[in-house]
Amino acid sequence: MLTELAPRTMRLSLPLLLLLLGAWAIPGGLGDSAPLMATAPQLDDEEKYSAHMPAHFRCDACRAVAYQMEQHLAKAEAKLHTHGGHQELSESAYTDVLDKSCSQAWQDYGVREVNQVKRLTGPGLSNGPEPHISVMITGGPWPIRLSVTCLHYLGEFGEDQIYEAHQQGQEALKALLCGGPRGACSEEVPVTRAEL
Repeated sequence: MLTELAPRTMRLSLPLLLLLLGAWAIPGGLGDSAPLMATAPQLDDEEKYSAHMPAHFRCDACRAVAYQMEQHLAKAEAKLHTHGGHQELSESAYTDVLDKSCSQAWQDYGVREVNQVKRLTGPGLSNGPEPHISVMITGGPWPIRLSVTCLHYLGEFGEDQIYEAHQQGQEALKALLCGGPRGACSEEVPVTRAEL
């Protein structure tokens, strides 16, 4: 009976040993004396309390809106596919989809600090290499600001133009909303507080 238990114990011990050795080699693992630490981004008064989207987050907000519009439209179109064919959404359908994309909860978005730069983060917002550990602040004014930003773009461009850009691809939609000389991702964008 002891000989049967010994091999089973060895099989359990080897993965545990490998796990411990792996953790020892990882920075911040068991063998590293410096603990991993992360602090929440320190938000200024504008970032905490203002009703508008702060200027330094507008490009990220625009990219998030473009991503969400694209995802909602693609999902609605996927429901129409029959036997491999592609059908376009009707005007009333894409208008409804775009309205819903703006009125969603936006709870997956927030702010975090990476390399001492505060960035909006969430689905569709890859900002380069991910840090080993970070703190993201969600909720608060961010969902409302994103919804207002989304509605702003619907009003500025209209559902027809947005759907046309969507049909040309995600980059075309992002270019429509965020590009151009006055786009949110242009470096020459004038900062006006009442805009968004």
